[in-house]
Amino acid sequence: VQLQASGGGLVQAGGSLRLSCAASGRTFSRYGMGWFRQAPGKEREFVAAINWSGGSTNYADSVKGRFTISRDNAKNTVYLQMNKLKAEDTAVYYCAADLGERASTYYWDYEHWGQGTRVTVSS
Repeated sequence: VQLQASGGGLVQAGGSLRLSCAASGRTFSRYGMGWFRQAPGKEREFVAAINWSGGSTNYADSVKGRFTISRDNAKNTVYLQMNKLKAEDTAVYYCAADLGERASTYYWDYEHWGQGTRVTVSS
């Protein structure tokens, strides 16, 4: 599966953005999907994940209550709605696909990665 992330940009603190990740291929519904991010000078970190059906989700503590992950299997797309953005959310955001169908929080479970979309939050 190939992944294409989009929706990043520049936003003021307190604002919102919605990231999208479009997947190619007919087996999208078999994959668990995740979002990770990497800020300058920092390691890649887990943000959110959703299982194959959308019935199970996981979030990093730093984004709980502000970010929502969802998916539309008919459109082969996973979304990350980001509200109440903070300067510390500034990073390149990557979507990833896990054939294990779970909502994994571990980057090593993900076999496929998109190219990333940059989010900059100004304070």
